[in-house]
Amino acid sequence: MKSLGILLSGRGSNFVAIADSIDSGRIPETKIGVVISNKADAAGIATARQRGLNALVIPSKGRPREEHDREVVAALKQHGVDLVCLAGYMRLLSPWFVQQFPHRILNIHPSLLPAFPGLEAQEQAFAYGVKVSGCTVHFVDEELDHGAIVVQKTVPVLDGDDEHTLAGRILEQEHVAYTEAINIVLGGKSTVIGRRLVTNVTSMRGTI
Repeated sequence: MKSLGILLSGRGSNFVAIADSIDSGRIPETKIGVVISNKADAAGIATARQRGLNALVIPSKGRPREEHDREVVAALKQHGVDLVCLAGYMRLLSPWFVQQFPHRILNIHPSLLPAFPGLEAQEQAFAYGVKVSGCTVHFVDEELDHGAIVVQKTVPVLDGDDEHTLAGRILEQEHVAYTEAINIVLGGKSTVIGRRLVTNVTSMRGTI
């Protein structure tokens, strides 16, 4: 049984999608070991508690980054997590944090990286006038929205779209992509070579 650690700062819609995929068997032989938020009022923490999951608040405000990161890492290791999933976690991880889980931290970003990194990616894409956008699940490294790409999903930008309708359709694909990426990584048959994730597709766990 594999164990996930979920980090979130807000409502955690991707966390809920991951939990639903586990409950339905789309992510097999996996549990959520712990959900951690840096904000006590995060809706995702309330949801985690309602679902009977281990849910911790480790406040970050006013604390040195690495001090906070060390407490989060200690909690993740205490719960024996195999993979850390960022689900709307609005903090940059310190290099030390990343080094504790090499190629074992996933993040999802609402653009086709390397296009439009950082905040408000959907608004950036819409303002730029792209015809195709989407989302990217990638490994976390020491740089912002930079690690090796695991899964990407494309979303067409329609003539009638605004940034909100585009963001809504991207979010739907985020939920699909995260489940797929978790199965790839936990399947244990993928290797990062340079910036490329090379995967033996026959090893993928579950059916998306």
